[in-house]
Amino acid sequence: MDSCSEWRFKNVPMTHARPARIRTSGSFPLDDPRPKTEKQPPEDDLPERLYLELLKRCLTRTAFPERYAPIRQQKTLPRKMVWALCQRLLAPLKLEIVRSKEFDLCAREEGLDWPGEAETMVGLKRLDNLESCITDVLRHGVPGDLIETGVWRGGASIFMRAVLEVSGDTQRTVWLADSFQGLPKPDPRNFPADAGDKLWKHATLAVPLEEVQMNFRRYGLLDDQVRFLVGWFRDTLKTAPIERLAVLRLDGDMYESTIEALTCLYPKLSCGGYAIIDDYALPGCRAAVDDYRTEHQIKEPLVQIDRYAKFWQRLS
Repeated sequence: MDSCSEWRFKNVPMTHARPARIRTSGSFPLDDPRPKTEKQPPEDDLPERLYLELLKRCLTRTAFPERYAPIRQQKTLPRKMVWALCQRLLAPLKLEIVRSKEFDLCAREEGLDWPGEAETMVGLKRLDNLESCITDVLRHGVPGDLIETGVWRGGASIFMRAVLEVSGDTQRTVWLADSFQGLPKPDPRNFPADAGDKLWKHATLAVPLEEVQMNFRRYGLLDDQVRFLVGWFRDTLKTAPIERLAVLRLDGDMYESTIEALTCLYPKLSCGGYAIIDDYALPGCRAAVDDYRTEHQIKEPLVQIDRYAKFWQRLS
């Protein structure tokens, strides 16, 4: 891999700069402090800017808030038994139990709730960060593809492909790595930090490949620049036909999923590229990131995106 010294950008901010917004909820800055260059990023063009902003609002359903939310697994034993029985009876009919809800815009912006219909649960702030990172690597010609490990319904990956589309980039691939059957069962012998983790039990996290592909088609973004790595990370990432990456977005929740992705993919991240950790607030994920950064002496500062996520730019 090339020396990283040539990718030390003097004008690239290490803190997250939110792109200029066409509409605001009262809390977003209206200017973009990032330096302008001869090759302008897509947000400087009004049609592309409007498209990306509308897409964010569609993918998160902040444009047309959901009226209902699925009822999640209950905690008390009687309710848990009734809930499980209803789930079994309704599943063959492709029905689920829902409740009416009051839409919480702040929670959706922060990515704090589990949407019933939206293609992503990462929220607006993390999509803003993702756009900033992609725009920056495109502006500076950082080589490599884009990947998301752990895609759920595919919303963040759809947005990655959209940014490439409005930028006119026809060379980079958006990779989606996922089991498409939920999270793996904890392996406490090899990954003690995952002991007791129950996320693998959430059926809501198991989204079939066909549904994710359908979501891409819905937005007209499923093409040859989108590729899928189907299976557990321990089986797919080591042999993935990826030469270089410019943006590495990890959303695997657990220690195992996070450390596997970092071990296999971080060495392929180009200098000047970005590592985005969606679930840094979760203990298992945080432990994996901290362990990897310590072992490999990664000194670049972790920058806060929102309550859950952090990122850094690789400079060495």
